[in-house]
Amino acid sequence: MTTRIPHWINGAPYQAAAERTGDVFNPATGDLSGKVDFASTKVMDEAVAIAKTAGKAWAATSLTKRIEVIFKFREILNNRKSELAAIITAEHGKVLSDALGEVTRGQEVVEFACGIPHLLKGGFSESVSTGVDVYSIRQPLGVVGIISPFNFPAMVPMWFFPIAIAAGNAVIIKPSEKDPSAQNLIAQMWKEAGLPDGVFNVVHGDKEAVDRILTHPDIKSVSFVGSTPIAKYIYQTGTTNGKRVQALGGAKNHMLVLPDADLDLTADAAVNAGFGSAGERCMAISVIVAVEPVADELIKRIVTRMQSIKTGDGSKGSDMGPLITSQHRDKVKSYIDAGVAAGAKLVVDGRDVVADSTGSGYFLGPTLFDDVKTDMTIYTEEIFGPVLSVVRVKSYDEGLKLINDHPYGNGTAIFTNDGGAGRRFQNEVEVGMVGINVPIPVPMAYYSFGGWKNSLFGDTHAHGMEGIHFFTRGKVVTSRWLDPSHGGINLGFPTHG
Repeated sequence: MTTRIPHWINGAPYQAAAERTGDVFNPATGDLSGKVDFASTKVMDEAVAIAKTAGKAWAATSLTKRIEVIFKFREILNNRKSELAAIITAEHGKVLSDALGEVTRGQEVVEFACGIPHLLKGGFSESVSTGVDVYSIRQPLGVVGIISPFNFPAMVPMWFFPIAIAAGNAVIIKPSEKDPSAQNLIAQMWKEAGLPDGVFNVVHGDKEAVDRILTHPDIKSVSFVGSTPIAKYIYQTGTTNGKRVQALGGAKNHMLVLPDADLDLTADAAVNAGFGSAGERCMAISVIVAVEPVADELIKRIVTRMQSIKTGDGSKGSDMGPLITSQHRDKVKSYIDAGVAAGAKLVVDGRDVVADSTGSGYFLGPTLFDDVKTDMTIYTEEIFGPVLSVVRVKSYDEGLKLINDHPYGNGTAIFTNDGGAGRRFQNEVEVGMVGINVPIPVPMAYYSFGGWKNSLFGDTHAHGMEGIHFFTRGKVVTSRWLDPSHGGINLGFPTHG
């Protein structure tokens, strides 16, 4: 039986039937589980109009009242996180423990937003001139748009909307049409927390909905996470239409392994970071840069760990679940085929994995390549699947140059027991997020998330203080309350004194 997945607009499921819908599948079984409504331009315009009206009232609500709602939302989210994780697993396919981890990391941003009264404080300078004071304030933008990816249907939107709402904005979010239900449940949680109707709206759809977010004059900013070509399109179209845009793109994350590294720790980290969520993470480690003579021994330990990974239905105790769609699985398979054809050594082949699942799920087993060259497509392009490549280099300098020469600069890691080497790496590597003996260096919520080079379009990263600034506008006020006895006309240019 399939379930209708409607929009959530003005505090309730949107009742009108959609002209177009999309299919939602359970990736572990291949079964059709739902039909998601696709918004027309008319529906999007209706949602924005509602959000604009609601946002004005929300912005005028006292900061104390706004934070009470954020705190209540945090408690409801914490109590219902298992329910949300189960929805993520059913529609995305990642295992339950990974889905729970996703919700927990998103909740960190909610908790960060609970402290926004302190972060919205401006400055004040008394008597900058005779009887004149100057102070700064930060105000919400109005209606903000969020376009989120399929791989983190709960966490990535939570990088943005808790801060946006706490700052006094109204939100229009368009989730991925592949796994849309998580945001509908989150909308219900906001309703239960007492958020006024119309402040948080979920509008489902495809490119038509995305393009209306990018062009609608009443949407003041757009936040996006996804592939680099789409991120570039989002940035160019949004900025052309006068919007603030933070568009986080793709990645090819390298792990530099020095000869002095703890190889058991490194092998554990490589497997966890490379194959978690079936490699569908923008922070997944997809390339091991092994400084010789470490490669042979490291590969041996990685293979041993890979042999114990159980691939199957994420809701039934497997270690790694399916990919999101059959089309994406086939695309990842094509990269493996291309790697073999290009001459890379296929150490572990995941194409013929026998998965622990009923039905016809979209499975691909963990895959490992050795002797990968930098001109091969399995190295140059983001695969977004459970494919790990080993590139052998002769020195730290060669490995560093290889990483810095890559057009992506999202995340990277170094594994070493040499503190000097770690410190040198963090200073010299041209990547936005760096791990030292940490394979997935996703920052805590009070720091900001974002890469360099082709991994980010726009200057502003997600959450942290950069998120506060992105969702607010600064205003500086120069104030003088005149003495009643003062008067007279002076047409000269005003000076301080």
